[in-house]
Amino acid sequence: MSAKVAAGLALILVAAGCQRTEEFPVEPRIELKSFTTHGDSASLVITFTDGDGDIGLGQGDTLPPFDVAPWFYNLFLDYEEKQNGVWVRPALLLPLYYRVPVITPSGQDKTLEGEMAVALTPWPTIPNTPFDTVRYVVKLVDRALHESNTITTGPVVLP
Repeated sequence: MSAKVAAGLALILVAAGCQRTEEFPVEPRIELKSFTTHGDSASLVITFTDGDGDIGLGQGDTLPPFDVAPWFYNLFLDYEEKQNGVWVRPALLLPLYYRVPVITPSGQDKTLEGEMAVALTPWPTIPNTPFDTVRYVVKLVDRALHESNTITTGPVVLP
């Protein structure tokens, strides 16, 4: 085997051993995978990425700024209803905020990519509203308080 072929083969083996990890920004990024209703409940599934892997809050995360709203929570769903052709967030509806548990990966590569599902039971709507179309606006916040982009479910016509 010539020296050039041996050097080329060694270079290919070294390059094959260096797998490049995907890089994401430190701000979480979310996308809607699905929003489905099942009678009086609903299911929201989102995909997410985070470059520094600091998604989620632990049970001990209760010191400032995680001791009060809004940062006591890290997944935010806002209910909107279509009123006379305009999307409105009714003032009387309680917010739909959740604490996603810590999902930081172990090892050197801290990037995260995955999906999460939220079961909405019962499906939160305003009883006896005269408006029949609703949607949800979703945002995720990491432990460094980096806010994700916001996504919106498609409109859902109430039964």
